Amino acid sequence: MSRSLVPALALAMLVSATALSGADRRIELEVVVTATVADVWAAWTTVDGVKSFFAGGANIEPKPDGAYEIFFDMSQPEGRRGADGMRILVFEPPHRLAFTWNAPEKFPNARRQRTRVTITLSAVGEGRTRVALAHDGFGDTEEWQNVQAYFTKAWGGVVLPRLKERFERTR
Repeated sequence: MSRSLVPALALAMLVSATALSGADRRIELEVVVTATVADVWAAWTTVDGVKSFFAGGANIEPKPDGAYEIFFDMSQPEGRRGADGMRILVFEPPHRLAFTWNAPEKFPNARRQRTRVTITLSAVGEGRTRVALAHDGFGDTEEWQNVQAYFTKAWGGVVLPRLKERFERTR
């Protein structure tokens, strides 16, 4: 092997190893709900929809770079109500939504940074929708590992089950 290829090959291996280790820092969850894609889209992209399963308040501007703020505690001052200041990154009605996200205040270093949540909707039969949620952008410190564990439980154990239940109780 020529000497000029060795640094390039080493760099390629480093990039591949980094990409592989980064794959571990991604949450991927899925749920099928008994609702149309349009109804599930409205649940994620309107204030009333968000309030029906996700949180007690919201500020949503349904457009690219619009606000996507989810408020878990409206009694707190601005900036401390939950996902204050989050923005829509991708808005592709009625199938794909991506937005920035922040960590809870108990993770102060991570909270100062943003991760990304992507919601992808697809029909899986008449009146049924697959909701795929991907959350990425986690760092590799111990605090970030705790943040990822927190959100794995929150998305998979609270938010997506509430979404599913929201449509089951309105049937």
